Amino acid sequence: MITSTQEHNTMKGYKKLKVWQKADDLACKVYLKTKEFPRDEIYGVTSQLRRAALSIPTNIVEGMGRQGKNELRNFVNIALGSLAETEYLLDFCNRLNYINEKSYIELEDLRKETGALLWNFYKTL
Repeated sequence: MITSTQEHNTMKGYKKLKVWQKADDLACKVYLKTKEFPRDEIYGVTSQLRRAALSIPTNIVEGMGRQGKNELRNFVNIALGSLAETEYLLDFCNRLNYINEKSYIELEDLRKETGALLWNFYKTL
């Protein structure tokens, strides 16, 4: 049974990870930017992009909450897949002019930085 102290330490653990911090920042910025998307896309690309971006930090959190490196490695691998999906969807939305060039570059730079950190984290597991 996990005590509240153990649970608190687990929570602190993932928040200390730079990779989680960047992934969280990316997810937050994607959510804010997609508020500007066309209303008729709410159940389409808006939802898909939000889910993909949010899946990156949430899979890191879930992996950190599991027992053992193998499970963590599996969840980080899933996060890498979500990162690739986010890359495609950002490009797709840019081509549709849902994201202006400046915002696209900002989000893509943050995605690349998150990706580098995530890949390095994966290799250490």
